[in-house]
Amino acid sequence: MKPENEKTRYSDAELQEFKDLLLDKLRIAKEELNSLASSLSTPNANGTDDTAGTYKTLEDGSATLEKESINQLAARQKKFIEQLEAALVRIENKTYGVCRETGKLIQKERLRAVPHTTLSMEAKMKQY
Repeated sequence: MKPENEKTRYSDAELQEFKDLLLDKLRIAKEELNSLASSLSTPNANGTDDTAGTYKTLEDGSATLEKESINQLAARQKKFIEQLEAALVRIENKTYGVCRETGKLIQKERLRAVPHTTLSMEAKMKQY
């Protein structure tokens, strides 16, 4: 049974603080994604047109590895953006900050550090 004074959700003012934090992180994340996308679409500035065939092959392999790495970073960034956007929806629904496992409020410190989280530390520790 919950104590009478235990909060079940954050106030509108508290939700607005988290919304501002999320919007700022979302803006930065989208800028980083755009930067990754533009680096993928930009051809190699250090062209190998005038080098020997052996070096060109090594350069091509290196470029492929770099593109794969950038693609992985971009995919991770897209997922992060989706998580931030889902958190904004939870703010609109006034369910933000409620642990999906325990139903208790997630500590503000945790939400400030990981604003898209849906798990309290208590629930997160049980996963290990």
